[in-house]
Amino acid sequence: MGSPKLCRGTPPTTLGDPSNANTETTSPERLLEVANYVLRQGVDLVDQSLSSDEQLTVTSQYMPGSTIGKHLRHARDHFVLLLQSLSSTSSVLNYDVRLRNTPMETNRTAAREALLETIAQLEEVVPTVSMGELVTLHAITPYPQVMQTTFGRELWFAALHAIHHWSMVRVIAGEMGIKLEDSFGFAPSTLVHKAQNEQAAS
Repeated sequence: MGSPKLCRGTPPTTLGDPSNANTETTSPERLLEVANYVLRQGVDLVDQSLSSDEQLTVTSQYMPGSTIGKHLRHARDHFVLLLQSLSSTSSVLNYDVRLRNTPMETNRTAAREALLETIAQLEEVVPTVSMGELVTLHAITPYPQVMQTTFGRELWFAALHAIHHWSMVRVIAGEMGIKLEDSFGFAPSTLVHKAQNEQAAS
């Protein structure tokens, strides 16, 4: 029997647990599953947790310049840039490219549509790409850097990067008194650790 599929509202607590490793679920399937889960958390945020477009643009008191809309856009950007790198003749990826001031930063409908579009693109593209597909990463660290990486590694990074930004979204939502679902903004390894502790305690 294979590992349970991630679905909306179901934290990926089985991922990262060696006891759940099996040959029925391949690495691309797992990476796609986690990426989709994280992006759907963003969809659920604008669908169920936010009640107005204005909440996307409220500036954080603790993180100057940060808004929920900006974090949603920036997290999605990494997936979009990764997918775009596949269409580049040299497979160049540069996360420092910014697509600022997009409609999804200020409009819940636009945010929902943009996130769902990215999910659909991932579901179409990821099964056709080798996780070992070479990608050339350009970065400013602040010194210009060029290094080789793989599509699989960067897909995993994009998901972790989004989780990092969801944790900041949780802070901003908390400032507005908005309660988010328990797993929002927590890394899979944290959820696995928590589940293991709860199981041991019981």
